[in-house]
Amino acid sequence: MSASRRSGTTDELGPEEPGESGGSDLLAALLDGMDAALCAFDADGVVTHWNREAERILGWTAAEAVGRHGFAGWAVRSADAEEVQARLMSAMRAPGRQVHEFALVTKDGGRVLVRTQSAAVRGPDGEPAGVYCAFSEVHAQIDLERSIALSEALLEDAAWGVVLVDADLRPAVVNAFAARALGIGRTSALGRPLGELLGQGVEELEAALAHVLAEGAPPAPAEMWVTVRAPQGERRRCWRCGFLRLASPLAEEPVPLGVGWLFQDVTEAKQVEQEASLLRFRTNQLHRAARAAAECEDPAEAATLHLDFALAGFADHALLDRVADAPRAEGGADAGPPRLVRLAATPAGAPGPSLLTGAAGLPVRYEAGHPALQCVERAGSVRADAGPGPAERAREWALQRQWPADAVHALCAAVRSRGRTLGVVTFLRTAGRSRFERSDAAYAEDVALRIAALLDLAEADREK
Repeated sequence: MSASRRSGTTDELGPEEPGESGGSDLLAALLDGMDAALCAFDADGVVTHWNREAERILGWTAAEAVGRHGFAGWAVRSADAEEVQARLMSAMRAPGRQVHEFALVTKDGGRVLVRTQSAAVRGPDGEPAGVYCAFSEVHAQIDLERSIALSEALLEDAAWGVVLVDADLRPAVVNAFAARALGIGRTSALGRPLGELLGQGVEELEAALAHVLAEGAPPAPAEMWVTVRAPQGERRRCWRCGFLRLASPLAEEPVPLGVGWLFQDVTEAKQVEQEASLLRFRTNQLHRAARAAAECEDPAEAATLHLDFALAGFADHALLDRVADAPRAEGGADAGPPRLVRLAATPAGAPGPSLLTGAAGLPVRYEAGHPALQCVERAGSVRADAGPGPAERAREWALQRQWPADAVHALCAAVRSRGRTLGVVTFLRTAGRSRFERSDAAYAEDVALRIAALLDLAEADREK
């Protein structure tokens, strides 16, 4: 038996010439290594090729298939044989490939629905010499098409970001949503280090990608805060990320091709959640401060309790200054610059409860234009910041305003009761915290209102 016969092919060219055995072996290896089933017919409809995948699907070996005339009587039902043969052999006269679906018969008598692609085989003279037919089970083909369609949909129309990251942690494919989230074109992001696209948070993301490459996908999505370096300016975003390790299906052992990174922008929802959590905490702090203050006999001591409860998670230092002259009524800015006396302050060194310091009654040496003086004159909140620059400059800024040396952000709230400004409460933050926002000013004003009622009560007690 010739080598071509052993490999599931017939030799149409006569006896083998020296050196042709290697070519037949190569052809047999190529045919048997294909993922798709393949058979071929000569011009008379006789089976000339039959590979291992065809044997796996139908159960007929190459020795049993090669040399048969068509599929009649063995691979198709007799009633369907003529139609199947005609449709297959019609590819000899048709341009390009033809796609059909047939029900073929397995060796054990079962039936398998297959999808075929057939095309003409040309001889040396250019005339049709036969037909080759590649086929696969329909459900496998449909699964493949679904996978391809899913990939295309994810990379085009998905309502969340999809980025395929290669083994070097560089974007290889970016869908439209991800490109918009990154603030850059789809092709502009390809091959660039993530550090050029993202600022803060990129180390955490790269560590997650490296972990997925080495260990596989995490069991649950992860939320990451990142800073997007878009041409329009840096933007702080929160992304809920999922990761999938991509491996080649053609390798015997999984070979990492990269990571599929999917993410949703949940910044707004996360901010609402954080704001609600912060509001609950601050409301609880106000409630706890009110209950503790109710047990104090001295109204001034009760005011310091409000300062201590307000500091938790809000600021690093607190100062309470009262107006030394008569309390200022609404519109009292024309009565001259106010004089303020330090009533209470948090310790300058180690953390501890606020201390009353107003026994001496000495005025605080605030210069003109000081935020606390502006707060009294305006009867409203005032925010101030040291601004960017070296630490020594921020230290000079704080000391010049009679504040602790590590203060870089300040918020002054007017202490008002019965239409009069009784003093100022100042909250200070160090460089480890963000600047005060409008929501912080509202909270400081709530604290100042409670302190105002207590200072008004203390003043009434002194007048008795």
